Amino acid sequence: MDAIRTRLTQSSSVGVAEDEEVGGAQRVEMRFVTSEAEEEVEAGPNSDITALVWRHRHGYRKVSMFLCVCVIVFTTAFLLAYAVFSGQYHCSWVGGQEEKDEQLGGGAKPPAEVGMGLYLGELRVMMKRLLQDEDIHNTVSRVSRASHPPGSSEGTSVASEVLRRFRQLQMDHTWTESLYATLQFPHRSQRSSLWLLDSAGLISEQIPLNPADYCPYSAAGSTTGGVVYANYGRLEDFNWLKSVGVSVVGRVVVMRVGGGVSFAEKVWLAERNGVGGALIYPDPADLPQDPRRLGLNAHTAVSEHVHLGSGDPFSPGFPSFNHTQFPPIQSSGLPLIPVLPISATVAAKLLSQLTGASCPPSWRGRLPYVRCVLGPEFSSGRRVKMSVHSVMTPVLLNNIFSSLESRVEPDQYIILGAQRDSLGPGAVKSGAGTAILLELARTFSAMVKNGFSPRRSLLFVSWDAGDFGNVGATEWLEGYLSMLHLKAVAYFSLDQAVMGDDVLSAFSSPLLVDLLDAAIRQVEHPKHAGQTIHSQAERDGGSWRIVKPLHLNSGAYSFTAFAGVPAVELRFTEERAYPFVNTPLDSVSRLQEVLGGRLGVTGRSVGELVGEMVLRLAHDHILPLRITSYAQTVLQFSAQLNKHSAELQSRGLSPQWVFSARGDYSRAAETLQRAVDYSDLHDPATARFYNTRIMRVEYYFLSQYVSAVETPFRHVIHGRGDHTLSALAEHLSLLTSDPERFDEKRFRRQLAFFTWTLQGAANALNGDVWSVHNTHT
Repeated sequence: MDAIRTRLTQSSSVGVAEDEEVGGAQRVEMRFVTSEAEEEVEAGPNSDITALVWRHRHGYRKVSMFLCVCVIVFTTAFLLAYAVFSGQYHCSWVGGQEEKDEQLGGGAKPPAEVGMGLYLGELRVMMKRLLQDEDIHNTVSRVSRASHPPGSSEGTSVASEVLRRFRQLQMDHTWTESLYATLQFPHRSQRSSLWLLDSAGLISEQIPLNPADYCPYSAAGSTTGGVVYANYGRLEDFNWLKSVGVSVVGRVVVMRVGGGVSFAEKVWLAERNGVGGALIYPDPADLPQDPRRLGLNAHTAVSEHVHLGSGDPFSPGFPSFNHTQFPPIQSSGLPLIPVLPISATVAAKLLSQLTGASCPPSWRGRLPYVRCVLGPEFSSGRRVKMSVHSVMTPVLLNNIFSSLESRVEPDQYIILGAQRDSLGPGAVKSGAGTAILLELARTFSAMVKNGFSPRRSLLFVSWDAGDFGNVGATEWLEGYLSMLHLKAVAYFSLDQAVMGDDVLSAFSSPLLVDLLDAAIRQVEHPKHAGQTIHSQAERDGGSWRIVKPLHLNSGAYSFTAFAGVPAVELRFTEERAYPFVNTPLDSVSRLQEVLGGRLGVTGRSVGELVGEMVLRLAHDHILPLRITSYAQTVLQFSAQLNKHSAELQSRGLSPQWVFSARGDYSRAAETLQRAVDYSDLHDPATARFYNTRIMRVEYYFLSQYVSAVETPFRHVIHGRGDHTLSALAEHLSLLTSDPERFDEKRFRRQLAFFTWTLQGAANALNGDVWSVHNTHT
């Protein structure tokens, strides 16, 4: 603003000088004309009265002409000064786009006052003009040209390429952080195997398997038994088998990929039910395998890790150190049973020989020549033996960082990240996310060089070992947990961002829902020209369908459930599932075929959508997070409690404590929101005071009453464990479904943990201790 005032002052002074010069000339000219007129009057035969009238008439004309000239000259000078100043601004950033990034200079930034003066609309235009789609396609092709698991030569090559690209952008800080983590790989000399045994226990047939197919963190060893078909391996599936008298204890269960549960959750539930081993296959009903269309080969298996958690499973809840100095602590989420991924062809061979009761209609897949039965017996008394051979190996991981440091609030970070590794080519798994990450880094770097000064710092991260359960990201979180809840504003995961170009899904913390809603109203749909993502979603049944809860395998999950940072993972898909993810067929050519050659366009749309949300967080004085969202979540649970209030009171339990805590939180959030609305947000101290409280809301929902080592995902809404709202609701449902299994002592403990976490969040939002008035009866 000082620069603007200086230029306007200079322009005004120039205009005045010009006006004086022009006015002076006019006054001389006017005096000359008047003299001639006077001479003519004096020479004529008219009287002195006539001469006097002439003088007055010419006097009025002189004043009028003088005023008109002054107005015209001042207006011209002002418009000229404005045009020159405005032209310099527009030329500076439009011209900058025609130059190469390396010609833009280093990390030099304009003063914060100038950058902060740009309107959000101007920043949107700048971002859209700078985003490109050509580099996205090229980067996906480069990253996914071959398998690149952590520690491999190809993985190291991809990491070097990403680091080089970050350094070319000449941002404020670019660095790597290395750590050792324990990963599991197939044994080099011993292969995992699957056999059919005859009634005498002798091997009658060995079923061929691809030696590269495995489930990381499966238990090593062998098991033998009958086979039971368990549909998707969900809780309700195992409960149904139990209800019809089909025992899975000691059996080998065959489960389908999908059903809304990860491999790790399937195996964990199977183990809880006494299963001896697990085989997981892709059914054509879930993943297309029609040879006449683009689909999965019937001989291809889908691989996924089976650790029910994230990060290094031998350092749960704390950073991965050198294990020779710090003895490992094994995660409770590591399975104790062997697990193998198998193809649809192998599954059909096994299931077609089962005998027993028929499956319910909803369990029937589309395996050819398979009559859906449950098992557990084979024809002719045969059984299955499976053997898994794998080894745990310490691997050096490298996370790569690059940042744009704010000049206003540099200690507040907006983080964007993507997985870099893949056990297969990984066009979707790692290529698309890495490409969009690099493109957004390039775009925001160019924006900063052209005048944008973000209010908060931007941090771009390429994570290692994502295929093993987001190991690189989680270990970084564990190492910086004590500071991130004070500094991290939000996290945007770009993992698997492009699996199609039709349907948008957002796996998100509720705090980011309003921000997302505003963004989808600004960004054009990649497939439907002229339509925003919001308008197209409304046509397809409602934009509310876009938002989904965070899930364990999401790259955003650990940030919210473990670290208490609001996070979101955005993903475009098709109505027909992309079948190649987590397989050796996840190549750029197949992804392009699914997208009709629009990989770059779709990737750019995702980048623009994420960029729009980042812009708001980086630009606005007050963080646009919906702090009242969790009150609505708890309200829904309160309604469930109310239905069981009579039964609870008969057992000496009262839901009033929860109702009171929910009310306190709701009032505290609304009070804070009103205070923000009526405050001077342009005052830096006021804005920072409110932003600090808003930033910590997600963190307040991490339970302080459970161990981060034993229960890493401490978030009472999104986490996993007995302390969570979902576990409390599941236990509450036993009052009607199975009253004998209802454990009153455990329920009291669950209710206390959840209620005090919610009450603590309410107290923290209230601010000072003298603003909190709790009465506990």
